[in-house]
Amino acid sequence: MDEFAVITAPFGLLGIRTRGDAVVGVEFLEPCRPLRAPTPGGLAAEAMRQIDHYLLDPRFVFHLPLSIDGTVFQRKVWEQIASIPSGLTLSYRDIAQRLASAPRAVGGACGRNPLPLIIPCHRVVACRGIGGFNQSAGRGTVSIKEWLLAHEQQR
Repeated sequence: MDEFAVITAPFGLLGIRTRGDAVVGVEFLEPCRPLRAPTPGGLAAEAMRQIDHYLLDPRFVFHLPLSIDGTVFQRKVWEQIASIPSGLTLSYRDIAQRLASAPRAVGGACGRNPLPLIIPCHRVVACRGIGGFNQSAGRGTVSIKEWLLAHEQQR
């Protein structure tokens, strides 16, 4: 079943999008969006449960069926990101070196990650500073990245 749920998180609103039997998107939403509870017992409800668990315990590992559309390169970047343990970071340069690519290309793939939190692109930082987040260097999303990184330092 396709579904779009809107839930609250400590840093704002999250949208959870499912298509069929897979989670296909997690979105950071503007605060004016109305809440939309997931269907009880559905996949969006399970995604919400797991996100809530992560927000309580930053070491939580997601186990959800995922479906992501992206180029071969984007998928390689997302695989690298998914392997970064909670509480640790890699730089765009680190991932670029692993993939024989460029940091800017890695940043572009990070920004197009359709499943932030689940594929933890907040764990990828610039060599000097935190870098951007979710296709933006603006305070709105960078403050979410800062919150998530601080959350993962609470062990």
